[in-house]
Amino acid sequence: MEKLKKILNQGDIVFFGGAGVSTESGIPDFRSVDGLYNEKYDYPPEEILSHTFFMNNTREFYRFYMDKLICEGIGPNWAHKVLAKLEEEGKLNAIVTQNIDGLHQMAGSKNVYELHGSTYRNYCMKCHRKYGINDMIGFKKNNVDIPLCECGGIIKPDVVLYEEGLSEEVLEGAINAIQIANTLIVAGTSLTVYPAAGLVRYFRGDNLVLINRDATSMDKNADLVIHDSVGKVLKEAYGLI
Repeated sequence: MEKLKKILNQGDIVFFGGAGVSTESGIPDFRSVDGLYNEKYDYPPEEILSHTFFMNNTREFYRFYMDKLICEGIGPNWAHKVLAKLEEEGKLNAIVTQNIDGLHQMAGSKNVYELHGSTYRNYCMKCHRKYGINDMIGFKKNNVDIPLCECGGIIKPDVVLYEEGLSEEVLEGAINAIQIANTLIVAGTSLTVYPAAGLVRYFRGDNLVLINRDATSMDKNADLVIHDSVGKVLKEAYGLI
């Protein structure tokens, strides 16, 4: 922990986070033993969250999406709050996240690369009108099967589904940030989802830090490994405990 404190104080940090960053806020992890992938549905979540399924079974897609991915009353935890403070102090250059929950921005972070998009952004597939998270919450509360635009077009979440490619602009920005950072903190991710997990290989700095509840394949390559919850570790390292 003392080593992590020194690293945080040095600055020039990029944070790369996965689902484990948001589990302390009450958002379920997809791949842990108690995550969404181990719950029972008519279809596997991997299939439901695919482009083909969205196009061919839109109603069933939205039944799952509204139930599991539109989360009301969820707020940033200590991981999000500490990262926002570090950015404000000029020590954190950027956040690269696999999450789609918008909690980093809610905590106050500005420079966030959302590899898989965000539930906060939605658009009509016909006229391209934009819809926010409150619009989707409204559809959910009204038990709308398929959210439709005023023009009659289907509203699609601006999230990267299986079979869809990552945004080249977001990917390029994330790679550049990782390449020039002196410290890369990888947290709350099993590093099994590609191409996102492959971004770690672009790091050329001095300190590779891994914070995750479970061991990962990258542990042996890291300069510092801490197996614990992300929020707890960052809160303590920042000096708030």
